[in-house]
Parts: sequence; C-alpha cells; structure tokens
Amino acid sequence: MTSNTSSNKKVFILFPDGVGLRNFAFTQFKEIGEEQGFDITYWNNTIFPLQEELGYKEIKIASTKIHPKTPVLNHARKRVELSLSRKRTNDKVYSTYRFPLRWNSLKNMVKSSFVKYHEQFSASQKGWQQLVDQMYAAERSTQRYLEVKAQLSEHRPDLVFCTTQRATQAIAPILAAQDLGIKTACWIYSWDNLPKGMSTIETDYYFVWSDLMKAQLLEYYPKTKPDQIFVTGTPQFEPHYDEDILLSRKQFCEEHDLNEATRYICFSGDDQTTSPLDQYYLEDTAVAVRKLKEEGFDIGIIYRQVPIDFTGRYDDVLEKYRDVITPIAPLWKPMGQQWNQVMPTKADFARLVNTCYHSELVVNICSSMVFDFVIHGKPTIYPNYEQPQLTNGTRDIGQNYEYVHFRSMPNREKSVVWAMNKSQLYDGIKGLLDGSLNPVPVTQEWYGIVNKPESPQGASKRIWQGIAIILD
Repeated sequence: MTSNTSSNKKVFILFPDGVGLRNFAFTQFKEIGEEQGFDITYWNNTIFPLQEELGYKEIKIASTKIHPKTPVLNHARKRVELSLSRKRTNDKVYSTYRFPLRWNSLKNMVKSSFVKYHEQFSASQKGWQQLVDQMYAAERSTQRYLEVKAQLSEHRPDLVFCTTQRATQAIAPILAAQDLGIKTACWIYSWDNLPKGMSTIETDYYFVWSDLMKAQLLEYYPKTKPDQIFVTGTPQFEPHYDEDILLSRKQFCEEHDLNEATRYICFSGDDQTTSPLDQYYLEDTAVAVRKLKEEGFDIGIIYRQVPIDFTGRYDDVLEKYRDVITPIAPLWKPMGQQWNQVMPTKADFARLVNTCYHSELVVNICSSMVFDFVIHGKPTIYPNYEQPQLTNGTRDIGQNYEYVHFRSMPNREKSVVWAMNKSQLYDGIKGLLDGSLNPVPVTQEWYGIVNKPESPQGASKRIWQGIAIILD
C-alpha cells in the first residue's frame, strides 16, 4: 500500500561500483520500493547498462576520475583506523587487515612513506579526522564533484542511498548531496567490512545486516549515533527463498551434464588474495572424492569459480580430475578490460541458488557462502591447514579464520566442519554424506547472528521502511 510518506519521494540509488548490483538491481528491491510509492532512479557510476539490460531508469555518472591524492589518503586513513582499533583493544588481528605497502619505485616509495608516517604519528581520532577532511577536500576540488553536484541540482532527489560504504568513487557524489542539503544513507556492504576499516564515506543514516553489525558500527565509528542505524538484514540472500527459480533435479542435471543419481558436493572457489593456493584445496577435495568413489559412494564435485579469477591456476587440477569435477561457471559478464569491470548478472543468482539446492554440501575457504548453503539446510566444510606449496610471502589461509567476523560463530568447533588436514577433508565429506556429522543447526544459529533472524527474506522491504522513516 502506498503511504503518504513515500508517495512521489525521489530516491537516487547510487552504484559507485558493481558490488551493489546483486543486492539492489537483481533482487525485488526496486519493485518493492515502487509498490510503496517511491520514485526510484539509479545513479550509475558503473559500466553496467541498467537501462539497457533491466529497463531501469538511470542517470549515468560520466566522469569516474577521482583525485590522485584520494587513494593514498584513503590508505593512510585505513591504516590509522586499524592502528586505533589495535590500541583500543590490544588485539593483533587488526594488523593483519593492512594492505601491504609497495617500495618498488620512487613514486610508490613516496606514497608508502606518507602512509607509514601517518600510521605512526596520526594514530588518534584527531589524526584520523584530518586525513578524512583532506580526502574530502581533494574530492570536492575535482571536476567530477562539480558534474555530480550539477546532476543533483537538476534532479533534486530527496535521498541518495549509496549501495556500499567501501568505494572511493562514492565520496564525491555523497559530498555533493550533503553540500546541497540532500539526505544521505549508506548500505554496509559485507559482514566483514566494519572491523577492516573499509568505510570511506560518512552519511546521515546507515543500513546494516544485524544487531551485531550495528554494535560494530557504533564501536568502530564512535561519531555514529544509534538512531542513525537501521537493522534490516541483507537482500543478498533473498533469492534463496524464491522457490520460483528452483529447477527440478532433472532440469538442473540436464543443463549441466550431470547425473541425476549422483550426489554432488560443491567446491566454491575463492579469490587469490584470500586463498592464493585455492587450487590445491580443490585438488585435495578431488582426491578425497575419488577415494570415496572407490569405497562405493556415487559422488562428484561441482566447481564454482570465484567470478573475478582469470589466473588459470585451477586449469591443471580441472583437467587432471575431470572424472570427478564438473565446472559450473558463474554467469558474470566482462564489460571492460579490467577485473573490476566483470559484472554480475541476474541470471547468476538463479544459478547460485540451484547450485546450493542441488549440492549436498560446500567446501570453501572462509567465505559467506556458508550462509547461502545453510539456507537450504546444507553444511559447510572449511579447510584450515597449510599446503606444502606455501612459501615465504604467500598468505596462509589460517589467518582468515582469526578475523573478527569469524568470532560471531556461536560455537567455533560446531558451526562448520573443520578440515585441519587432508585426511579430515575426506572424513568430513564422508561424515556429512553418511549423516554422522551435522553442523547445520549451529550454522543456522550463526546465520541468525550475522543476518536478521526474523524473516530474512524481508530485507528489501525493511530497507524501504527505513527510508520511509528517514523521509517522513
């Protein structure tokens, strides 16, 4: 029902980069907002053609050139923020969130020296604020700022809703809105972002997944007040509750050349930064599956690669174990030459949902894929052991599981099945298939901690309810 509050209120949905597409373009988010009477325009800074692909009303941001000082100021801001967290909590985990500094050229030496200096001597709330102020001043001086401000002056939205807090591309549009007296709100993109110091913008209001994230937002950004925060759950899991996109077993298997009678486990690949030796965990999974097949299990592997990995590092393993591994590639589209111009598609949501639904379990290095699967009652195995190929300078995956967001597990030992060595990977798969292991009830409890536990499929509706409150 259309309320007087929302009727004809004009909302700009800002996409500073492509990460918000899955949450706010490929779900029912827009349709739900329109049902409530909002006038919705997508303010598009990405290469993804929303008008052409989805028929959505959009205004393109033509200039994507941020100030040359912004990346280094943001890097320094992040380092200072992590230093403050480390000092406040006496917790060494915050040091592991730092991006490495580069010293391989004179230009990089100057940048890295600047960051290192501020990390050492500006690690105070005042020092942090000065870096933020410098970054914002730099962005206000750009031609891009003038262009986005002109767009806002012409269209005069009532609210600019930014779909991620992480992107430096969001700074100028949000500043322009604030300078024109337009209300601003921001979606905190991922469950791990707040402890990592990944917020580059400050808005009037914030939307978060859970009460846990609200507490983190207040802890890490003490300028924020509780009444600025809306706890809504996240739209990214909503498609899992849409039974209309589920394929029958026969349809799914025919589409991907699978055997209907075979029980498939999914190996969900990870990016090279998080899991640089990920291909060897896929190989270990394939070895375990071959052994189980020899013991009489009718079992195979569905391999879903991380969409932005074009390294070819899995190719040898996929060829060597083609008897047990079937790749089902994500439906993402390259829309430019760079990795960050590979964009998700709406069709991939259905592919992901069906992969979860038709698999027995998932093996994955520490991603939120654990929640995609548990929605369908499917368990997760987290490998947590070093590979023999690990060399100096290669990141050990064990570091990932020490991160703050994994402390949200209600029971670390039982929230997932841990494979602390290769043989436990075999044991875990076998135990989950024969029913002797079942972490799902605890995983579901964990899902309720990181997401809105009541009606998680209603996140988009709750976001629009929050927007209506803001604009009342």
